[in-house]
Amino acid sequence: MSLLAILQIGCVVAFALLLVAAGWQDLRTMRIGNGLSISIMASFALWSAAGLALGQFSLVYLCLAVACAAAVFAVAFAGFAAGALGGGDVKLLAAASLFAGPAHQLDFLTITALAGGVLAIAMLAGAPIGPVAVPSGGAIRTRLRGALPYGPAIAAGGLWIAANLVIA
Repeated sequence: MSLLAILQIGCVVAFALLLVAAGWQDLRTMRIGNGLSISIMASFALWSAAGLALGQFSLVYLCLAVACAAAVFAVAFAGFAAGALGGGDVKLLAAASLFAGPAHQLDFLTITALAGGVLAIAMLAGAPIGPVAVPSGGAIRTRLRGALPYGPAIAAGGLWIAANLVIA
């Protein structure tokens, strides 16, 4: 195994660890630090440079991955403008979608949405999710107004992608 292949594996492991940290931070504080999203992007830059050097994918694939991330950012930013997503969620979603690229983008978004749905159902059922948990005895309307930390859902989708990248 070459040093570049080892570097790629290290970048994917860093990506996974940063996702776990972002999900945990969002769960505890309802915030995702910019440093985590920037670190994921830096890890992607190293990973993709090693992949280009190894001939695993082309510059066109890399440009498509960046285009997919830009599209995800644009749609997520619209969600932020509508008040449905937080700013940290938007940045983390776009940064994680870089690793998904065009080949795994649909998988990433599907797993993220499913995990987010599970979180929302758990919150509606009264599970103490987030730093300001809604009382389980409260009305469903009250629970629907509570903020949902979406970082763990994004982390779940990203970890799915990381596992696929390591296996492939």
